[in-house]
Amino acid sequence: MSHIFPRHTKQLPPVAQRGEGCYLYDTTGKQYLDASGGAAVSCLGHGDQTIIDAVKAQLDTLAYAHTGFLTSEPAETLADLLIAHAPGDLDRVYLVSGGSEAMEAALKLARQYFVEKGETKRGRLIARKQSYHGNTMGALSAGGNAWRRAQFGPLLIDMSHIDPCYEYRLKQEGETAEAYGLRSANLLEQEILRVGPENVMAFVAEPVVGATSGAVAAVPGYFKRIREICDRFGILLILDEVMCGMGRTGTLFACEQDGVAPDILCIAKGLGAGYQPIGAMLCSDEVYRTIENGSGFFQHGHTYLGHPAAAAAGVAVVNALLDRNLIPRVATQGAKLMAALQAQFGQHPNVGDIRGRGLFQGIELVADRDSKEPFDPSRKIAGKIKAAAFDAGMICYPMSGTIDGQRGDHVLLAPPFIITDDQIDELIQKLAGAIETALHK
Repeated sequence: MSHIFPRHTKQLPPVAQRGEGCYLYDTTGKQYLDASGGAAVSCLGHGDQTIIDAVKAQLDTLAYAHTGFLTSEPAETLADLLIAHAPGDLDRVYLVSGGSEAMEAALKLARQYFVEKGETKRGRLIARKQSYHGNTMGALSAGGNAWRRAQFGPLLIDMSHIDPCYEYRLKQEGETAEAYGLRSANLLEQEILRVGPENVMAFVAEPVVGATSGAVAAVPGYFKRIREICDRFGILLILDEVMCGMGRTGTLFACEQDGVAPDILCIAKGLGAGYQPIGAMLCSDEVYRTIENGSGFFQHGHTYLGHPAAAAAGVAVVNALLDRNLIPRVATQGAKLMAALQAQFGQHPNVGDIRGRGLFQGIELVADRDSKEPFDPSRKIAGKIKAAAFDAGMICYPMSGTIDGQRGDHVLLAPPFIITDDQIDELIQKLAGAIETALHK
């Protein structure tokens, strides 16, 4: 009998025993192709000896030092490495243990930034519907997924949510992508004016929406207009790259492809590649100097900030991404995966959209391709796909509620960057079988 509190009390998982490359193995010896990198985490695959050795070496030297007293060499090195490649004028790095912590830090920093400036009325955050920013209370409040928020409503902070940039569902017939992007971005300005510019501190968005929508990227020009609006009203732009960053979309930082730089940026998942729990919040020089020249104290913190072993893993992972030319490989293998998905599902009567960037791709399932009508939620299509794929020896990331938190189904794919052509073929074959099983079950 297990004493673990599992994610689902009626679906007890097998016990993972080892990992090698793009595969995981349970204690029965069954092999699973990790087609989603867990939750877009395992970008280097499993069993990477270079990363393992880096963590071991750090533990031999220093396992832990509280940042209230000391910094550490790996933390300093990781911060320098990230800033050397970061967009815009991002200049400081706040190391945490995961994505939700990074988002909590970002929200608190945005608020304190305006308090230090004397603009104390600025406390409202604007985010987007169908977004996901983490499961702690502040991050969950920022998220716009109705299903995740529902039962915790009384505990959540009041925030605004505008429509996402979701071309497949929200672009009007005859409207160009650019015109739609402008119209979608202008919803931010409308919401700022509705609640009062003097009350708004920040806008937060995922450059490519992951878990809740299935690799939905903004249309060209959307984020440039968002940046203009933020600048016009003096609010901060926070970009959540927890899932889509660290090379996942084909550039180290996802926002590079949109030609914008945020004031605050959050990363995690691929930063540690699964070898250690680590995340980071990056902020601009302007934001940092405001705190430094004000109270000098960021009123926030966690016990494991800047953990040396986690930071050592982060250094090794980022160096691996850069030195092994894995980010260009993401673009190459991503194009092959997209072509394979199009070949297999491009004319499938129940596949409405195939989308994504790099090795961060998704397919949206529909009951009717022409009308884009989703399946009835009672059919639980996403859950059936997940189960069928797992039975076939593949881990992928299907989710329901794609459209509004209730309706719609999608499958998110985020395989390791080392995925081979043969493994892409295996992924397609197993995904096709899982979808057919789910549709006819």
